[in-house]
Formats: sequence, C-alpha cells, structure tokens
Amino acid sequence: MTFYSFPAGANQGQTYSTNLRIPLYLALCTVILFTVSGNSLVIISIAHFKQLHTPTNFLTLSLAVADFLLGGLVMPPSAIRTVEKCWYFGDIFCIFHSSIDLFVDLLLCITSILHLFFISVDRYYAICHPFKYKSKFTVILIKKMIFICWSLAAIYGFGMTFAEFSMKPKESILDENNYCVGSCNGIQNEVSSTISAIISFYIPGSIMVGIYVKIYMVASKQAKSLRQTSEHRNENSRKRETKAAKTLAIIVGVFLSCWSPCFFCIIINPAINFSIPSLLLEFVFWFSYTNSTFNPLIYAFFYKWFRKALKLIVLGKIYANNSCSQTVIVSQGFRLPSYSDIHVSEIKEKKFKDKLVVGRPYSLDQTADWPNMTTASIATIL
Repeated sequence: MTFYSFPAGANQGQTYSTNLRIPLYLALCTVILFTVSGNSLVIISIAHFKQLHTPTNFLTLSLAVADFLLGGLVMPPSAIRTVEKCWYFGDIFCIFHSSIDLFVDLLLCITSILHLFFISVDRYYAICHPFKYKSKFTVILIKKMIFICWSLAAIYGFGMTFAEFSMKPKESILDENNYCVGSCNGIQNEVSSTISAIISFYIPGSIMVGIYVKIYMVASKQAKSLRQTSEHRNENSRKRETKAAKTLAIIVGVFLSCWSPCFFCIIINPAINFSIPSLLLEFVFWFSYTNSTFNPLIYAFFYKWFRKALKLIVLGKIYANNSCSQTVIVSQGFRLPSYSDIHVSEIKEKKFKDKLVVGRPYSLDQTADWPNMTTASIATIL
C-alpha cells in the first residue's frame, strides 16, 4: 500500500543504475503480469460457466475483480516510481495521482482484505454450521457482503486520502539521496498510520486467524468422530486431512506474510521519525501487493473446477455454442458433515447389522467410505 503526496521538491539524488533497473522492471512486470492474468482467468471462469454461478463463487469473483484492478491500475505507476525513484509526469499529474491513485490504492487493497475476511466467514459457516449455511448464505446475502466490501473500502479510502491529518509531507525528513526534483512522495503521521493499520489489517486479520483456527478444530473433531463409526481408517482419509490442514496453513500464512511487514512499517515508521530506508519500504509495500497475485492460486487454482475451466479456456472451447453450459464440476461431492452426521452414520451402521442378521447381502464394508466422503468434503471446501 503506497502513499503519495504533493511534490517534495527535494534535490536531484542518486538513481538506480541501468544494470539494476532492468532486473527490477522485469521482476515487477512479472508480478503485474501474473496478477492481471491469474485474476482475469478466475473472472472469466466464474462469469462464463453457469455451473460456477454459486453464492460462494460470486464472492471469489468479486475478490478477483479487486485484485485484477489492483494489478492493472495501481501496480504499473507504482512500478515506475519504485524503479526510477523520480516522478516524471509533472506537478499537476502528481496532484491528480496523489488524490486519485491513493484513493484507488486504498480502495482496492482494503477491498481485497475485506473479501478475504468474508470468505473466511463463508467457510466458517460451511464447516461449523452446514445446515444454517445453505439457508443463510444465499445470493442476496453474498451481494450484501460484496456491497459492504466495496462501499466500506471506498469510504475509508476517501477519508484517508482527503483528510488533512493523513498525508503531510515533511521535506526536512525526506532523504535527499533517494528523491529527485519533482518527486511525488508523502508521509503519514503517527495517528493516521496507526488508525490505518488497525482498521485495515489488525482487526480483520485477527478475526480471520481466529475463524480459521476454529474451522480446523471443528473439521478435525468431525472427521475424528465420523471415523469412529467405521472399522478402519485408511490412508486416503489421512491424506485428505493433511490436505485440509495444509490449505488452512497456506490461507492464513500467505495473508499474514504478505501484509504484516507492510502494516508494521506503517505504524513504526512515524514513531522512529521516518528512518526506515526507502528501499525497505518499497519492498514491503510490493510484497503486500503480491497477496493479490497469490489469491488466484489459493482460492481458485487449488480447486479441480478451476483447472477444468482453465483447460477449456486455453483450448478455446469457450467459443463453442452453449459452452457456458459445459460441465466443469464433474462431481459435486457430498454435503458437508455436521455433528448430527455422527448419529446418522450410527443408525446406518445399525441398519446394516440388522440386515446381516436376516441374511441380506450387505456388509459393514459398504459404510467404510462414509468418513472418507465427508472428510473429502471438508478438504474441498477449505
């Protein structure tokens, strides 16, 4: 999340050498390319195939739109400013850039974080309250969530951009070795930076971590209880549990890894008289941007339906007649387990035993896959 303000008017300073600028441009352009292309594929997949028009996928679609715009609108000018360390577009455009681009920057960054938050809430109800999930998480509710994500982010971005206490460049603090004539730089004061970090990251981030910890505990307990109704636990069940745990770890780990350094610097920098090196600040800000690059990998690439949709897109089959009705999800799987499933399974097992007594051609082996089916559902929804 990069902050801008009016031209600092600092003296001509040192710039990166050509040998360093070229690798930097290549690296940043690669990040931008993956961010834009990855999220565009998610958008096309969910928007095109009717089978993917589900409430949860609409939330993922909105997240992909935010990340796509971040990669297309915010990252390119930020890349030029990062590499060149100068503002070549004049004072007038700097004023425009300071207000509009900062607003878009804050809008899209906060929108992305809020989408991740609501996706964690969606998964919490899907795992912990499966019966309530189907009735509560309707298309109408998802639309309200999406509206909240964009509207709150817009209000917050507008306030932080145009509030006088938010952006006050201090020319005496700017490092003249790192900024040049006409540079477009800005510095947040201690109050606004602390408020920004708490509202934008620490509150939703803490809730997200708590939600995913709860999800993992409930999913593990359900899987363990369901396995007790079966005579054995096979290797497939163990692998599915491992996959679910890894997915949770990746979701929380990537989010915290990408955003924690950025918001830590936002809070600590004003407190230490803005002494954090500009190069380090640029790195942590760009590292936070990469969360939008990783989001398609975490929330879409891990799912079989996306790989199937991607294959159809690459092969050009989406241009065929009625391609939107093609089957993307081969198997819908089984519904998510709840604590009542334990009793349902016990009743089924008892019925099978009764049938065995009267000579019916059934055995308890037919229920052996019941825990595995439900555990697979847990792993899939995570």
